[in-house]
Amino acid sequence: MSGAADVDPTDPAAAPIGPGLPENSPAPVGFIGLGNMGAPIARRLLAWPGGLVVCDVRAEATEPFVAEGATAAERAEDVARTAKLISVTVLDDAQVCDVVDGPHGILRTAAPGTVIAVHSTISDSTAVELAEVCSASGVHLIDAPVSGGAQGAEAGELAVMVGGPREVYDACRPAFRLWAGMPVHAGEVGAGTRMKLARNLLHFISFTATAEASRLAEAAGIDIAGLGRVVRHTDAITGGAGAVMLRDTTAPIDPDDFWYGVFTHVRGLGEKDLSLALGLADRLGVDLPLGAIALRDLGAGFGVGPGEIALAAGAGAAETYDNDDEVHG
Repeated sequence: MSGAADVDPTDPAAAPIGPGLPENSPAPVGFIGLGNMGAPIARRLLAWPGGLVVCDVRAEATEPFVAEGATAAERAEDVARTAKLISVTVLDDAQVCDVVDGPHGILRTAAPGTVIAVHSTISDSTAVELAEVCSASGVHLIDAPVSGGAQGAEAGELAVMVGGPREVYDACRPAFRLWAGMPVHAGEVGAGTRMKLARNLLHFISFTATAEASRLAEAAGIDIAGLGRVVRHTDAITGGAGAVMLRDTTAPIDPDDFWYGVFTHVRGLGEKDLSLALGLADRLGVDLPLGAIALRDLGAGFGVGPGEIALAAGAGAAETYDNDDEVHG
């Protein structure tokens, strides 16, 4: 086994990754971008034993942090002079690129082994390209978008979805744990962003479905705000849409599989309720396009094919599954 004497100190790839462990005199961490999301995340990093360096285009945004013991930096390159893990929470791809590789960016001064964690939601291809640029200097860039909104940031309960090598994720996790209730290693660079985009696809489609449900409730004389309270209460119990994300594939389920019985049961309940809602909407003259799509695709999405109600309505994806629910191989 090779020992420490075999490590070439001039090799950027041999540099320790990140700021080190909290109990072992770690290096400072840095935070660039102290907006609505960045500020509450950075506030929790004031507890990092190695110290915190903050930077924002608005000098006044750093003042509360300095008052609590942080160091303010004027530019990204100044953050990188000491910080070995630098979180970036700015607006978009262009700003991220400038902060990382601009004229006064992190790469101008970052030492090998420094980790740049991009929490902004950017293109996954941008993350991959920037990571390649950084690697030439022995710097590690990971895409680490967050989910949970301002409430989660204030509570220190955000999910952070990290794309990058496992050893880089492990080096960042102690610092991330100060502000994230759920750090997740999503895979290679770019995977964190891809996970975030899939999560937000669900988020905003559900918002559109909320508007559709509200139209139905309003036409039926139901208090929409009261309905909202019911939704929040019951989703907190059942887990909402995440409660059915139980498999590691979207492939059709074999009838002998355990999950087949589970999802055919849920499909039956769902198709019944969707059919009743569509019937009510028809009587009230309310258009529910997402409801019709859900009736058509619910069974196929679960991997068990359409049920009797969907097929009777002419809404089933019969090209994939036959009427007896047998999966085509």
